[in-house]
Amino acid sequence: MKKFFGAFLFILLAASALPAQTKPFRPPVVPLVLHDPYFSIWSFNDRLTDGPTRHWTGALQRLRSMVRIDGKAFRIMGSDPNQGEDQQTPALDQTGLDVEPTRTIYTFSGTGIRLTLTFLTPALANDLDVLSRPASYIIWSVRSTDGQQHRVALYFDASSRIAVNQPSEPVSWSRFDLDGAPLLRAGSRRQPILAEKGDHVRINWGYLYVLPAPGPGVSTVIADSAAAWDGFLKDGQLPKSDELEPSTHSKPLFPVLAASFDLGEVGGAAVERHLVLAYDEVYSIELLHRWLRPYWRRNNTTAADMLRAALADFPTLEQRSAEFDRELMSDLRHEGGEDYALLSALAYRQTFAATGLAVNINGEPLLFTKENSSNGCISTVDVIYPSSPLFLLLNPRLVEAMMRPVFEYAALPRWKFPFAPHDLGTYPLADGQVYGGGEISEVDQMPVEETGNMLILAAALARAEGNADFTHEYWPLLSRWAGYLKQKGFDPENQLSTDDFAGHLAHNANLSIKAILALRSYAELCQMTGRQKEAEEYRTLAEQDALAWVKKDNDGDHFRLAFDQPGTWSLKYNLVWDSILGFHLLPPSVTREEYAFYLKHLESFGVPLDNRRLYTKLDWQLWTATLAPSPADFQKLADAAYRFADQTPDRVPLSDWYWTNNSKRTGFQARSVVGGLFIKLLADPTIWQKWLHQAGFPQSTPPTTP
Repeated sequence: MKKFFGAFLFILLAASALPAQTKPFRPPVVPLVLHDPYFSIWSFNDRLTDGPTRHWTGALQRLRSMVRIDGKAFRIMGSDPNQGEDQQTPALDQTGLDVEPTRTIYTFSGTGIRLTLTFLTPALANDLDVLSRPASYIIWSVRSTDGQQHRVALYFDASSRIAVNQPSEPVSWSRFDLDGAPLLRAGSRRQPILAEKGDHVRINWGYLYVLPAPGPGVSTVIADSAAAWDGFLKDGQLPKSDELEPSTHSKPLFPVLAASFDLGEVGGAAVERHLVLAYDEVYSIELLHRWLRPYWRRNNTTAADMLRAALADFPTLEQRSAEFDRELMSDLRHEGGEDYALLSALAYRQTFAATGLAVNINGEPLLFTKENSSNGCISTVDVIYPSSPLFLLLNPRLVEAMMRPVFEYAALPRWKFPFAPHDLGTYPLADGQVYGGGEISEVDQMPVEETGNMLILAAALARAEGNADFTHEYWPLLSRWAGYLKQKGFDPENQLSTDDFAGHLAHNANLSIKAILALRSYAELCQMTGRQKEAEEYRTLAEQDALAWVKKDNDGDHFRLAFDQPGTWSLKYNLVWDSILGFHLLPPSVTREEYAFYLKHLESFGVPLDNRRLYTKLDWQLWTATLAPSPADFQKLADAAYRFADQTPDRVPLSDWYWTNNSKRTGFQARSVVGGLFIKLLADPTIWQKWLHQAGFPQSTPPTTP
């Protein structure tokens, strides 16, 4: 009996030591087809069949799919368009969801089959031709699970409303033959290219395309939404002719671009079909009143060329994307654990989807961020800054592409200030700053914030590329900005920072840290470009300012929110660059002391941004976590951020501003700043170097850990 109880106790203790079984990650919304601020389609539900697909703004942009198994139809994407209870199309049981950096994979099971529905957007940062190509793949894979043969057919449609901003705008549609493959197209009738700007707006120019891969059993139609759906639902057949009725202002019609695949008898071997869903903007950005083509359209590439390439490259891109996902997820898990990896995978496509990649007249890529859901600004410097870690990790050319338009604008006589601008306009019109005082006054500008951002990014870019060649053309600006911070940076006057929602603040300690690191960044750039005397001057200044900061801001067991406010505190997330760039201006005891203090204020979903409110920023949360003295301490903040995404009641694309006590969104959604979650990988020189090498930067010089 003693042996029995001893063995039982051993088994019980061993079982308790195993990791607890956790439920699957529930993203607040699920990325499906994400390319830029306009071509951005998501599922806002736990199950793909629980509601319609939507644009990141919440506007309806319907994609639907259905499967017929032995003559019975089941929904696998979208809510049922029919209203009567007796007409409802049942949903096939969704049994799995996996969100990877480039793929979203749903699994469904029932009536003897297993169906996998994959949304692949090959957002491969080190291949700008593929990254800029506005084409996603929707892939169906079906196999029998009961040892029987099953007759299977698939249905898909995309609403032509994806091509307009408002339902009052009429659309036109057409079909083509692309090398023997049926190609369906829809776009607005007016085609007001680059005529709309603003935050919560959709595109209303360019063309939506549906291109099924050639193969047996493929049918296509452009038809009324109900007619196409009901026809397949009834007998597996699409309407026999396209919609011929024109769409007008008085009678707007929004037919669907529909395709079906008859798979025949399906057994234990998987049968796969796929199609290309693409959007050609024709022109994507206006920069200083010049229209810019999308990057993929350089060299006079046409929409037909792009679609041919998308079809031809599918097998290779499917494999490359899967391999990329596996490698990046492995690194994320190694650096921060499973929760951190899942959260970062969700952030990956969102980061790219809040940007537009265009090309200038010299053939150079220009990457424009859109400040989604906050004010719609384009190329906001304090959005570029938090977004940059993902680009610095995977392809520094994209950091160049973000910074170049800002430099070129700031170098114009019209920008008369000695500090860096906040933005270039309102997306997609980059015609000059609109925030605060614009080009007129210093009211509501962010002088220390944006100037510090540009100098730190320039140094990080130079470290990644192994040289400071990019700075040569813009050196007068960098020198002017460094001089400004030399005068104004250490003890900032009353002004806004990137956390402008918190209001103006004088003597901001975190902003001071940014200025100090920016001065040290400028010294680094001077060193790399042979300006030895200036390098020594600014290096010494930064070192002296850092020592003075420690004395001026010390509040006993932590450091203050502002120099003149004892008893206050804030997340000093800007400190992360001190170690990543190898400066080590502040003693390690500063970050250890600060981090220990943060853990005392850890709420259920993170540490508040400062002592004034319980809200925080997701990007700054992970920057702060990267300061952790141990992996376990990193995971305390990273896991709290994961819990926010998993439990927030707000079903919107990943928010970066939320309440730490209840996981509710304070504001913001679908912004590129979530690229900042990848900063933990920059903190590991070996991993950073590996990815830089893959992007073609073998001479890069990320610092070694001291």
